[in-house]
Amino acid sequence: MSDTFTIAYHFAFSETETKTVSVDLDKGSLDLIRRTPKPTATPSWTELSCNQCRNCSLTPATHPHCPIALNLVDIVESFKDYFSYQDVDVTVTAEERAYFKSTSLQMGLSSLIGIIMVTSGCRPMERLKPMVRFHLPFATLEETIFRTSSMHLVAQYLRQHHGKPADFSLTGLQTIYADVATVNTCFANRLRQAAKKDANINALVNLHCFAEMVPINADLMLADIESYFTALLD
Repeated sequence: MSDTFTIAYHFAFSETETKTVSVDLDKGSLDLIRRTPKPTATPSWTELSCNQCRNCSLTPATHPHCPIALNLVDIVESFKDYFSYQDVDVTVTAEERAYFKSTSLQMGLSSLIGIIMVTSGCRPMERLKPMVRFHLPFATLEETIFRTSSMHLVAQYLRQHHGKPADFSLTGLQTIYADVATVNTCFANRLRQAAKKDANINALVNLHCFAEMVPINADLMLADIESYFTALLD
């Protein structure tokens, strides 16, 4: 059995214009596996000191480049000449199944960029890693809240299982998303230097909107679906 799994994004703008991006991940760690060498000439926007995130614990002395930026160079370059509102057919192929949606380019890129940001070794982002193993492209806000809340509560169960303090409220989830929002905001400033048009930056803006809305709406959304759990609450 392979120790890696791949999530492939295929973008079809027309019958003749397509782009495919494959993301290879280690099944054990969920770390991104680079299949191509790191670029020898890296653009300035990848340097760690360029709009470094306020909650970043890395230093330029040990990490000259932002790990997320290095892993996004090829994608940013590939889509820098596209507008975010362009229509595209996106097919996402994972190990278990495939997903398809006719959507805007920013929506398709948003899901793809989210995978890269979570699996590149960024400490604030990698707390969302379990979501990647159960990736759901084009997720709605409601689906995202359910999945992130479930992830958080499973994490608390595992902490308890290992004798660590556990908090089964959603306070910890709010902390996670506050850090994610900080990364998204700072990283957007990097991307503004990298693209001629707005597909990449607006894909990240879409991610940021979700990061802002999840903690705000989590309690309300979970209250709305409480009736679904009647059999489990009796």
